[in-house]
Amino acid sequence: MMRFHLKKVFIAVLAVGMAGGFSSCDNKNNNGDNPQYDAKMQAVAEQFVNNTVIATYTNLANYSQDLVDALVRLKADKTDANVAAACQAFLNAREWWEKSEAFLFGPASDFGIDPHIDSWPLDEDAFRSLINSPDMLAALDAEDGDVVAGERLGATLLGFHGIEYILFENGAAKSAGKITSDEMIYAVAVAGDLRNCCFQLEVSWAGDKADAQHVALIEELEFNHTVAGGDNSYGENMLKAGKAGSSYASLTQAMMAIVDGGKTIADEVGTSKIGKAYSGEDEDYIESPYSQKSIIDFTNNIISIYNAYMGGVEGQRDEAKSLYSLMSQVNSELNQKVVKTIEEAIKTIGQMKAPFVQNFTDPSAKAAMDACAAVDEVLSEVYEVLGKL
Repeated sequence: MMRFHLKKVFIAVLAVGMAGGFSSCDNKNNNGDNPQYDAKMQAVAEQFVNNTVIATYTNLANYSQDLVDALVRLKADKTDANVAAACQAFLNAREWWEKSEAFLFGPASDFGIDPHIDSWPLDEDAFRSLINSPDMLAALDAEDGDVVAGERLGATLLGFHGIEYILFENGAAKSAGKITSDEMIYAVAVAGDLRNCCFQLEVSWAGDKADAQHVALIEELEFNHTVAGGDNSYGENMLKAGKAGSSYASLTQAMMAIVDGGKTIADEVGTSKIGKAYSGEDEDYIESPYSQKSIIDFTNNIISIYNAYMGGVEGQRDEAKSLYSLMSQVNSELNQKVVKTIEEAIKTIGQMKAPFVQNFTDPSAKAAMDACAAVDEVLSEVYEVLGKL
């Protein structure tokens, strides 16, 4: 039986809870009335939305378009140089997707984008059937091939890993001679669908502040991009936390959602992305096996937590408007523990024996799992502290 990664089906359920606001008997800020911290939390929310989430998704959207362009060039002229360029474009887009996984709550979950573009491994049996289907290839090669791909191909034929399968072999760029014209039809169509989803993420958070061409495409495709089909973008929804029209009953709950997003991906990296193969539960459960960039993926996932906590992506960070700054006022000792634990996890993952696909039982994998568990644990402490403000 083909085993594949439908990433945390429970995220969709969790996301509903977060979008609707957390209800906890320990949360004393259900009405958003906390004069001591509300101004600080509002600044944190603004920095998180604009300089963590939107900054990340803007990069992802732009690089996903670069990937489409690179694959179109490769389709027209199959050279090793063009394969190398397409591989780099893939890795650029991949980096920003992985750096977004601390905030999969919101449109990535609500609209099913996460499993749609990041399920693995590729279903090779289904892929061979597709490649041997002239009718399907003709549909994918049409002007609306991106839409055909998104609507007619299953999750295990879509997204990053289908494209990765075409471009990479044993951790390196494939020889151009090994990539067929039919495979390029598939890759271009799947990349177009991937780009559409990345644009949807950007527009869903940034609203009309997103790139105008990206907004136009999402509206043309009639993709959902507001909270519950209403007037608020996901960014506006968080910035209005505690006010009428927001699904977050308080700013505290918005802060808790950010923390819980970090907890979720820390747990996934440790227990699933590393742990399933390490434990023997599922040795096919290897992310990015063809490019052999699993460890880079894991690292970028933890960096996404760091960016969310520290107040922005590198180059747009403002620690004065971050959870780090807020927690320094609330519990300085715990705050320092958070930073140390996240940084240690990044270091430990970086020391894993590479490539992971060939070394998933190495002791360094268990060390990385433990480091991820420590991040999950310390963020759980932060979550509890915030809930009692």
